[in-house]
Amino acid sequence: MRIGFVGLGNMGQGMADNLLSKKTDLTVFTRTKSKIDSMIKKGAKGANSLRELVNNVDVIMTCLPDVATSLDVILGNEGIISYARNNQIIIDHSTVSVSTSQKCNDELSKKNASFLDAPISGGPTGASSGTLTIMVGGDKNAYEIANPYLSKMGTNVRYMGNSGAGTGMKLVNQLLVGVNTVAAAEAFAFANKVGVDVNIASELLSVSWGGSTMVERSAPITKDRNFPNSPAPVRNVDKDLKIIIEFAKENKLSLDLTKISLNMFSELMNDNKSEYDIAGVIEIIEKN
Repeated sequence: MRIGFVGLGNMGQGMADNLLSKKTDLTVFTRTKSKIDSMIKKGAKGANSLRELVNNVDVIMTCLPDVATSLDVILGNEGIISYARNNQIIIDHSTVSVSTSQKCNDELSKKNASFLDAPISGGPTGASSGTLTIMVGGDKNAYEIANPYLSKMGTNVRYMGNSGAGTGMKLVNQLLVGVNTVAAAEAFAFANKVGVDVNIASELLSVSWGGSTMVERSAPITKDRNFPNSPAPVRNVDKDLKIIIEFAKENKLSLDLTKISLNMFSELMNDNKSEYDIAGVIEIIEKN
């Protein structure tokens, strides 16, 4: 099976590296030629265009930064759909809206190609270590074919259901990431005021009801104020919470905590701190 990979950013690079190190016949394409050249040196094949990549692989994986880029790369005039053929499998690992994933599925099915929405969780560390959680929606047969390759990138690969179900699960995760990060930041702001060391607080919370993954993750970053230039930047959670809130509006769902969290991350964006770590939301709490 020949695998193509599009997008070598913070997440995609680690994912592609794992595929390659685990003996995958891999072809890569991205807009930055130096990244393609680097992968060629590691043993991958490089494509000069999407057309070249699509024409020479059986499964295409994309890992892209936002909805607009996913739609352009997958469904655009010079996108994957222009060259897709019968029985090809296209897998999008990006975090997008449910409607985006379903649209990609519907359009690619007209070319007799299969589409899987397979967003990821675990951050750049999980991507580089091959321990991602991968949530998959779409055709079950296509999933079974792709699963051995998904398992080279993740230790928790789960089929969620029909088209859009993988994306839906990722948005559930991102809702909790956003809200829990704000909750942790409030707790740490409170701890600072009462003279409790946040790292010690995190240790005790890990064996108490108040503990969470985001508490554990945010504590050392908050303690050191190590916010700038993060691999888990504010712009990502800001984007994802906006997708969630838009879905909530369309479906008449009240998500008050999510709205409050989004407002706080958006304030950081307005302060030109889009590359700040998400734990940096404590600055908004301290300012207010």
